Amino acid sequence: MVAGTGRALIARRVGVWPRVSGVYSGHMSAGTLTLCDDCGLLQQSPRLPPRGSAQCVRCGKTLHRHQPDSVNRTLALTLTGLVLFIVANSFPFLSFEMQGRSTETTLITGVVDLTAQGKGEVAAVVFFTSILAPGLQLLLLLIVLTPLKLGRPLPPGFPTLFRWFKRLVPWGMMDVFMIGILVSVVKLTDMANIVPGLSLFAFVVLIFVLAAAQASLAPDVVWERVPLPPEARRPPARGEVVVGCDVCELVVPAGAAKIDRQGRARCPRCTDVLHRRKPRSLERTWALLIAATICYVPANLYPIMAVTSLGQTQADTILSGVLFLLHHGMWPLAIVVFTASIFVPLLKLLLLFFLLLSVHFKSSWQPRRRTLMYRVTEAIGRWSMVDVYVVTILVALVRLGNLASIEAQAGAVFFCAVVILTMFAAMSFDPRLIWDAMEQDHVGARSGSPSVAAT
Repeated sequence: MVAGTGRALIARRVGVWPRVSGVYSGHMSAGTLTLCDDCGLLQQSPRLPPRGSAQCVRCGKTLHRHQPDSVNRTLALTLTGLVLFIVANSFPFLSFEMQGRSTETTLITGVVDLTAQGKGEVAAVVFFTSILAPGLQLLLLLIVLTPLKLGRPLPPGFPTLFRWFKRLVPWGMMDVFMIGILVSVVKLTDMANIVPGLSLFAFVVLIFVLAAAQASLAPDVVWERVPLPPEARRPPARGEVVVGCDVCELVVPAGAAKIDRQGRARCPRCTDVLHRRKPRSLERTWALLIAATICYVPANLYPIMAVTSLGQTQADTILSGVLFLLHHGMWPLAIVVFTASIFVPLLKLLLLFFLLLSVHFKSSWQPRRRTLMYRVTEAIGRWSMVDVYVVTILVALVRLGNLASIEAQAGAVFFCAVVILTMFAAMSFDPRLIWDAMEQDHVGARSGSPSVAAT
């Protein structure tokens, strides 16, 4: 992960009003302060109604949600997910039958075959996003929630474990993998019979179970169990600079931050490194974005796979794959693949270029809308992995020599690089830079508390 991504942030001293980030005015109750990590506004968290949520008054980001019986529900879903995960990785996933010959594949088969074809970098990304990251999420949730459920003392490294769970969430892409399965089955319909295995059904259910576990989890319930040192529990003095952590959302006086051996300030609750802004955010984002733009061209020009059938070989690019789906009347899937593999990467590149330029020229145009653009770039980038997963599944299924085989090509490597680089670029960009160019009293002067929305 790029350095600075997911790091906690220290607000700077800019004024003495509740609406201004980083300085305590004395008008807010201790322990209820929140520092929005999208716009940097310091504000007071209200008491939430059942299933309610609190939004930032300036940028609209959801700051807190109330989830009834969060620990019990999430733990039950986690245990169910672990059972499904074991099943999904232990039995045949799909079977490919052609002219009396057949092959079976498991979730790991595509990773092994990509490695054998010399595409180890793609295999590593597929393994991490489709198997390792989801499995680690479930395991970390089990370790974190079990002592909370049993009322036992928290295990060593408890805050670090939960912090890593939060960082793994964007990298679990089983739902995107499922779209890749649908596209792969359509591509092979005219060539052979595809037989689903037990693991496929477990995998589908696991997607919904893991999503439900993430939705039912209330991070505040977990973080509140972590003991704080006395200096972090004291209320800040009027006009005192406060520290906001974007990992555990703790807001404390700046003097309560721990200093490690390297002289870095760390959160007294989750121990993450504190920064006022992500280190070298613009430089890192520009570098990653330029690299992704360079890779985007060969990703679309080079073939992503070569299909051999009855001794004849045909190379397919991303665009030819879309045309194949259209030719066979599968226009809904064609739209999905075109959107995820061509339109979304291009849109993400353009949005990031626009945001970087707007910050560079200190634009004051619609900061809330630009913050929304940033959230869109974070949300959509992962869906571009569809074509990478399609190649992985086809390589694993079609392994019948000259009769029928599929091999990953250079385009798959470049396209995978585009997806990962744009995801890192979005994570490296600090949306607070959008608001730094604005006068601090531009928005939010009428209220120092987030709005409450019942859900």
